[in-house]
Formats: sequence, structure tokens, C-alpha cells
Amino acid sequence: MIRHLLRLVWNRKRSNALLTLEIFFSFLVVFAVGTAVSFAAMAYRRPLGFAWQNVWAVSADDQGNHDRIGGPGDARVDPRAAVIERMLGEARSLPEVEAAASMAIAPFANGSMVSAWTENGREVSSEVATTTQDLDRVLGIQVVSGRWFEPADAAQPWHSVVINRSLERALGGGESMVGKRLRTPDETETEDRVVGVVEDFRRSGEIAPPGNIFIRLMREGHPEDVPGGNLLLKMRPGTPAAFEETLVRRLHGIAPDWSFESKPLEQARDSALRSRLAPFAVGVLVAGFLMLMVALGLLGVLWQNLVRRTREIGLRRAVGASAADVRRQVLFEQLLLASLAMALGLVLVLQLPLLGLTSLVGTAPYLAGVGTAIVVILTLTLLCSLYPAALAARLEPADALRYE
Repeated sequence: MIRHLLRLVWNRKRSNALLTLEIFFSFLVVFAVGTAVSFAAMAYRRPLGFAWQNVWAVSADDQGNHDRIGGPGDARVDPRAAVIERMLGEARSLPEVEAAASMAIAPFANGSMVSAWTENGREVSSEVATTTQDLDRVLGIQVVSGRWFEPADAAQPWHSVVINRSLERALGGGESMVGKRLRTPDETETEDRVVGVVEDFRRSGEIAPPGNIFIRLMREGHPEDVPGGNLLLKMRPGTPAAFEETLVRRLHGIAPDWSFESKPLEQARDSALRSRLAPFAVGVLVAGFLMLMVALGLLGVLWQNLVRRTREIGLRRAVGASAADVRRQVLFEQLLLASLAMALGLVLVLQLPLLGLTSLVGTAPYLAGVGTAIVVILTLTLLCSLYPAALAARLEPADALRYE
């Protein structure tokens, strides 16, 4: 049966070539979209590593009006540091605020700082999140080994850092990194020492690829460190939105020339989700449109083949083939054609892990994308073949023999 179908497909290779090519590219598109959607769904279910509820983000911008000034011992001091620290102190004094911290790049915001270095002959890269001491209280970060930052860390000559599990595995293998130096600094850098490990801290949000990150303490009052201009405030439950006006007014009292923008972190999360999901929605629409084109093309080709093969089908019926036999032949021919096209696609897709191109999304989304593409293409082919197969099965031998 299979040999006979292969011979039939081969004999009509010219008429089937375009359809095979169309199914081949459709398979690749569905694989790409399926992998992306699977990655997004799996990433969304993973914990963020922090809590965004009842947290406000206040962006403080000095409008570029600052200059670094000389401090004691000719140390170079940034005047923004003292201003931001005063803002944090003012925010902490408000009864509506439970805790306050600052970051260079707030959660769910675009952009990132990345550091890369060589460790034991391997290239390691990691996102860097700079923050002040109370970020764990603001975002509810849980340390799984070691500890969070303490006030005594501000007096140390090094930077205290907290890393995630992924970075710990990349650096220490199976060993704990707590108490160890994160990397070898150059002559102009301050040493980083690991004081704690968190399971994860996905600053960019739910639809972000897994990766390494370390959180570096910006030592308040230290001339080398400037706290970030994004103030994160843990608000007491039930704090009204009208409090934003009071908050901004108090901050303006400290820095009249600065501009401030305050919004709940929930809004930043929703905006980040929409912007990150937009490409997925576009991909799904493109894949759906392509599947529609494939379905119409498949129906047209099958209809044309049915008309051309009327005498062949009638001859089969005349020599004893049943309607079910004819129906199965048409269905299996199309499924075989789709399988050949998908086999070509699989040859290409299976090269991706060998080239290391699946490391960004992971193995599970990659396999889900392959499975989704196979199921979608086979289902579409089967559905488009049902009606032409039914028409072929109803063909009477006498009608076929009279056909010209």
C-alpha cells in the first residue's frame, strides 16, 4: 500500500512540488510560532521571584542638570547620590509607605545592564541590577541561601551582591558561591562578593527568557556609589491613588528642578506584558493566514487531481475497489505528501539543538513547537482531504468511464 502510494506521489511530482514546498514552509512557520507561544506560556507560569502588588515606582529625573564635584580627599562625588538618599528618607517617613528602595532600572522597564567576564576558561554573562538595601522588603524577595544586604555592608570596601541560582550554577557548578568573590575585577573596578542567593529575580517580567542576574548593593553615603533614579515604594494596602500628588509634592520639596513620574508597578507590568505579547500575536496571525492559504491551495489541488483522475478512480471501482478503499487512498496520499514535506522540515529543525540555537528558549518549548507543527499540519491536511475523498468515493464506475 505504502509503495503504491509513493509511486503515485512520485508520478505526479511536478504537480505536487509546489504544494510540498508550501507545506514545508508552513511547517517551519508553525514550528517557530508554536515554540514562541510555548515558551511564553511556560515562562508565564514560572515565579517572578518578587512581588509587584502594592508597589509604586517613582521615576526621578534631574533633567541632566548635574556635575560631579570633588569631595574629601579629592574623591569624585555625584551630587545626585545625596539627593536620592534624601528622597528615600522622605519617602520612608510617610505613614503610607512601608519600605523604600531605589534601582537603576525598575522592574518591568525596558533596557538592562549586562556584565560579561571569563570564569575558569568559560564566558559568563549576567544582567546587573543595582539597588539600595531595602529592596527585599519592598519586593518581598526571598533568599534561599546566605543572607540579604545588611547595614554593615555599606561600610565594606567591596560591593555586596546577591545572585540567582542560575548564575550560581554557572559559576560554582554544584558548590555554593556564598562568601566568594563573584569575578576578578580589573584595576578600576570594585570587587563584588556574594552574600546570598535567590531562586530567581526576573526583573524584565513574566515573558522574559531565563538568565543569570546579580543584584549589587549601592552603598548609601559611599562616594563611589550613586543610587538609581527609580524609587520603589511598598505602599500600605488601601493607599488611595490621590496620595500620588502628596508624594510628588514632598519629593519636589527636596529637588525642585527634578521631574517625577509615579505609577503603580502593576501598570508597568501590564504595559510590559502587552508589549512583549504583541510579537506573539502578530506571529499567530501570520501563521493563521498562512494556514488558510495552505488550506485553500490544498483544496484546489485535490479538486483538480480529482477531476484529472476521474477515469483512474472509475477504473479502480470497476475492478472491485470499494468506496472506502477510494476514500482511504485519497486521504493517505495527502497525508503521505504532507509527511514528506514535514520530513524535509524536520531535517532542518533538528539541526537547531546541534548549533546551540535552542538555548534561549529551552528544550521543552522547542519540543512543544515541533509537536505543535506536526499536529497542525497533519490535522489541516486531513481536514482538507475529507471532502475531496468523499466526492471520489461517491464516483460511480459508469460515470467515470463516460468522462471525457
